[in-house]
Parts: sequence; C-alpha cells; structure tokens
Amino acid sequence: MPLLSLNEVRVTFAGPPLLDSVNLAIDEGERVGLLGRNGAGKSTLLKILDGTLTPDAGTVVRQPGLRVAGLQQAIPLDLSGRVGDVLHEVCGAARSDVAWQIETRIEQAAHDLTLDLDAALETLSAGSRRRVLLAAALVRDPDLLFLDEPTNHLDLEAITHLEEALQRRRGALIFVTHDRRFLRTLATRILDLDRGRLRSYPTSYDAYLAQREDALRVEADQAALFDKRLAQEEAWVRQGIKARRTRNEGRVRALEALRLERAARRDEGARVSAQLQDADRSGRKVLRCEGVGYAYGDTPIVRELTTTILRGDRIGILGPNGCGKTTLIRLLVGELAPQTGTVTAGTRLEVAHYRQLHEDLDETRSVIANVGEGRETVPVGGGERHIVGYLRDFLFTPEQIQGPITCLSGGERKRLQLAKVLARPCNLLVLDEPTNDLDLETLELLEELLMSFAGTLLVVSHDRAFLDNVVTSTLVCEGEGRWRPYVGGYEDWLRQRPAAAPPPAPKPARPRAARPASTARRLGYQERRELTALPKTIERLEAQRQELFHRMASPELYAGPGAEIARAKERLGALEAEIHRAYARWLELENLATEE
Repeated sequence: MPLLSLNEVRVTFAGPPLLDSVNLAIDEGERVGLLGRNGAGKSTLLKILDGTLTPDAGTVVRQPGLRVAGLQQAIPLDLSGRVGDVLHEVCGAARSDVAWQIETRIEQAAHDLTLDLDAALETLSAGSRRRVLLAAALVRDPDLLFLDEPTNHLDLEAITHLEEALQRRRGALIFVTHDRRFLRTLATRILDLDRGRLRSYPTSYDAYLAQREDALRVEADQAALFDKRLAQEEAWVRQGIKARRTRNEGRVRALEALRLERAARRDEGARVSAQLQDADRSGRKVLRCEGVGYAYGDTPIVRELTTTILRGDRIGILGPNGCGKTTLIRLLVGELAPQTGTVTAGTRLEVAHYRQLHEDLDETRSVIANVGEGRETVPVGGGERHIVGYLRDFLFTPEQIQGPITCLSGGERKRLQLAKVLARPCNLLVLDEPTNDLDLETLELLEELLMSFAGTLLVVSHDRAFLDNVVTSTLVCEGEGRWRPYVGGYEDWLRQRPAAAPPPAPKPARPRAARPASTARRLGYQERRELTALPKTIERLEAQRQELFHRMASPELYAGPGAEIARAKERLGALEAEIHRAYARWLELENLATEE
C-alpha cells in the first residue's frame, strides 16, 4: 500500500486550475523531486500532501499512522525561544530508553546545518531561522518528509551535509528545488507539474530532461495536426449557400466538439525573454585591492586582501554563511569603505547590483513603479521598449504589473528584481545569490545571458552547477578573513583546495614476531621498459592538464558553445584519472625494482 495517494485531485484559486484531476502515489523509500515553473502550483501540491490545504475535489488517502513533517517556503514570523528547546519540543515527550536517539538526531542536525543550540530564535537572521525549521523537520524522523526549496540560505558545506543526511534516511522524501546538483544526487523519481497536469518520470533528472523534451515535441506535433483539422472544418462550414444546404449535421456537431476541445486546451506557457544591456567598455583594470582589511569588532572579515580584477573576469565568491561574502562585495563596489588598505575602481565603470534580500524593491509601490521608476520605457537591445511589454516578457500578468509587489511569490519577486537589474546598462554586474527561488527555466536563461555578457561578473552563489557553468575563477574564504583565488568553477576548486589535515596517527601496535620474508617477484623485461617510459608519460599528461587549465581559465572558452565547455571539463576529468593511474603504476613498479 502506498504511503500516500491522490485521486482526481483538483484545486483552483483564480483562472485555470493549478491542479487538474491529479493522480499520484508515493511509496516507501522514494526520493521524489517536484519540478515546475514559478506559480505552477508546486507549493500548493505540497500543502495538500502534508494536510495543510484541502483540495476542491478529489481524495487524499494516507496510510494509517503515517508520520509527516515538512519545510515550507515561507518563514513564520512568530518564532521564539532557544533553538535547542524548539527542536526538543517538536520531537515531543519520549521514553527514557529512546531519549538518547532524539538527542543524537538533534546533535547531528545541528552539526549538519551549523546551528547553535543555545541561540535565541528572535536574534537569528531569516536564513538561520530557515535552517532551524529544516532541522525541526529532520529530527522528527517522519515516514514522509516534504521540503520546499531546502537549499535556500544554506552554504556549500551545509548543502553537502544535507544531501548525505537525506541519503541516509530510510523514509520517503518529496522536495522542490532549483539546485540541479541536489536533484541529480537525490532524486529517484521526477514529478513534472505543468499546466495543472502532473506527469511522473521514474528516472534520474538528466534522463527526465530528455524524456520531457520528447514529450513536448510529440504534444506540439499533435496540437499542430489538431489545429490543421480544425481549420479545415472551419473552412468547410463557411462554404457557400449550396454547400451549407447539403452539409452533414453530424459533421457540424463534430466541429462544435472540436471547438470546445480547442478552447479547453492549455498550450505551453511563454518563456521568460530577456537580455543584458551592455554599457560602454570599462578600462582594462576594473578593480584593484591593496592590503584591504575589514572587521566587525574582533572578527576579521577581510584581511590583507590584494588582488586585481580585469575586464571580462567572471568571479564566483565562495564561503560559509557568515564569513562576509556580502561585505566583501560591498567593499569591492565602493558601498563600504575598507578599514585598512585601498580599493581603486577602474575607468568608465557602470555597476548593476542584484541584492540577495530584495533591498532594491519598494514594498509600498507597484510592480511597474519598481522597475520603471517614473519612466514609460526601458532600454532593450539598443532601443527602447514600453515598460508594460518589458514586464510581460518576464511573464507578469497585466493585473500583477499594476498591483503591489506584496502579492508576488518568492520566485516572482526574484523575477521582478532580475527584470529591474537587467534594464540597467552595465559593464560590471554584481549578483548576490541570484538563483534562490528561480524556476529551472529562468535559471538556465540567466546562465545563457551571463555566458554571453561581455563585461565583468562578480557572483555570490551556493548553486554548484550554476558556478561551474558561469564563472572562470573563484575567490574563496579560507577562514580568519583570508581570501584565496582559484582558477575555474566549483569542481575545479574542489580539486585544487588544500587537503584536510590528516587524522592523528594511531598508537603503535605491540610488535609481533617477524614472519619469514617471502621471495620478492622480479621485474620482467616489458615491465622494466614500462618503468623507464612512465616518467615521460606522466610529464606529458601533466603538460596536457596544465594546457587545459590555461584554456579553461580563458573567458573566450565560456563565450562559446556550452558543448565545448562540457567537452573541456570531460577531458580534464579523463586526464586526472590517467595521471592517477600512471602514478600508481609507477609506484608499484618502482617498489618491485627496489626490492630486487
């Protein structure tokens, strides 16, 4: 028996139904990724599944005794108390023989999500409160867990720990996320919510993409054939008097049925249409930092930072939550003065800044007033476009355009902020967590825009796939205010970062009587030749790897087709594996030669 099932569920708020005769069954142990555009109804579906919303029609069947827990996208405003007390409270009273298990779960969740159990919720930021709510869902150890955008406000280490924790869980999981790496790691099935219909793909995320593309192509072909037949029937019914006298009444009734079917059909929605507005080229040196330092009290945020950012650089800024990434951005763009050292801006700089917490949006003004700022047109592609048409390109309805931004969802606010930033010509683009709450289609469009951007890019993001696709270098916080540059994206940083300190050496074991030495195997003729040739082979492979490093650090590669970038990364992985095998083989043969 499934843990939970939906039968012909229907939900409508205004306009077309969000859920239109939806059927679904969730089995034990499944990890289901729920995908769909912003506003498609993903959060509504989660609320129906967890019982906080009742459908307009249809039934929801839950297994008797089913334990559920979840994380909603919105953060409640009335949270208070000590973090540890809140986590104990959600677990409820427990027998003494299982209390230790609850303590273990709480300590594990606090470690994975970097929570201070003694902190007061009233003093925490919105991101930290969200991590507490996520921990509260995990420590309850439910049979079915619902997570709505769980990676928002988590740093890279916390996301990795969360992935590991969810993989260890035995219960079922349904989650909504924009993080493609998170989807690839966890999802065993994909649910696609599109135009009120829910389709199930029992496969990986990458296979789902190919299957969905095929399904949309078949749907488009069938719609074209239907429209052609309808046009032919409409032409027939409008023929002259003679034709109408002899026409078949059954054929007329069939035409009426075709008209009704066409009126009920919901075509695929429009996609966001946008482009970056390039300003005049900046000088070659965009920013120069000399010994920059900044601290909050005794806590260093930036210490002795010296670096030069050149025109065309695409830099990802990485580090744990609270390390000062946003502060570093503000220092670089001149919004904050360094306490020591200097930041020198280059010539002809035009900066556009996408802020993490929507500070640029005025809650008291309408959508059109926030973007237009008194103008009726915005610059687009070297010309001018009316503000209403521009906002329609970002999929805002006429009612939303004239209405207040307080009525927008989190994803819609992100789209509005993106529209506001993209309407501003710039040659230095600063993005602080731009991917949170965006649907995957808009996220991929943003990636395409950034890859074709001719200016300089500074981006703070915890989206690993986004970083790999967009940036050519990273600036990483390594603790105590130290920032270190690396070539390449997220995966390149993982390969280059300093190794973790080795664990302490174990105590020497009690000596045992020596065994008689076995007769060492002697190298054969071919093995001696292989041993002689291996150093040159390793040298050649390392030279190829170095050449590929230089190529991947060049902005020209990322301005080209995405397939070329993928081939370069695939080749780098193959070279790393070859070098590893060559070193291992050389060490094996060298040890044999030494024992002779």
